[in-house]
Amino acid sequence: MTMPHRKTCFVSDLHLFSRRSLAPRHVPALHAAAAKAETFVLGGDIFDFRWSTFSTSEETVRQAVRWLDELVASHPRCQFHFVQGNHDCNRRFVSALESYSATRPNLALHPYLLRLGTSVFLHGDAADHPEMCAQRLSMRREHWSRDESRSRVRHVLYDLAVTARLHRIAGQVAHPRRRVVHRILGYLDRVGNGASTGVEHVFFGHTHDALGQYRHGGVTFHNPGSPMPGLQFRIIETEA
Repeated sequence: MTMPHRKTCFVSDLHLFSRRSLAPRHVPALHAAAAKAETFVLGGDIFDFRWSTFSTSEETVRQAVRWLDELVASHPRCQFHFVQGNHDCNRRFVSALESYSATRPNLALHPYLLRLGTSVFLHGDAADHPEMCAQRLSMRREHWSRDESRSRVRHVLYDLAVTARLHRIAGQVAHPRRRVVHRILGYLDRVGNGASTGVEHVFFGHTHDALGQYRHGGVTFHNPGSPMPGLQFRIIETEA
């Protein structure tokens, strides 16, 4: 007897609390997707501690847990997985998230990646180095764990860059698709979740470059993009 497929949703890079994020517009769609899904993977940079509009990290933490609770508690039949990204691995938030998840049986935390059958879900910052491995990524995340909100001047400069669409150009230069997926495959090999282990699909974020059915090295890659001005974004639905 063939087992029925499980519907899984994946999003990343909402960058909530950054004033450049358009994610609040998509909250109703997120709830609608969670109401139909058995599994929902939040793939990192859901919250943005570097560019938060709140005055303190403590307030950003409080608002992040509140936002997450509104989603997770509203859909108790859906299993949520929170895969950390670089912008939301703030040490205060991680501590609060661990405490919160202990109260919600339908929420699981994953610092680096999640494997479900033949699919792997990760944030995607593993593509930031050509020889990324577990130790190197851990060291990079340690730097981000101490990250705090930027100055008002830097916020203004970032706003100007987004208005001029420079963030799109910078993303294309820093993260060309073929190089990104090649590096991610290399990282997955080094951490024991490469194509040779049966991985067929990789879901990732970080680059803000929406991808669907992008093939490389015998693996299909998917990226939901990011709800930022001028960028594409979608809730990925799959059967995993």
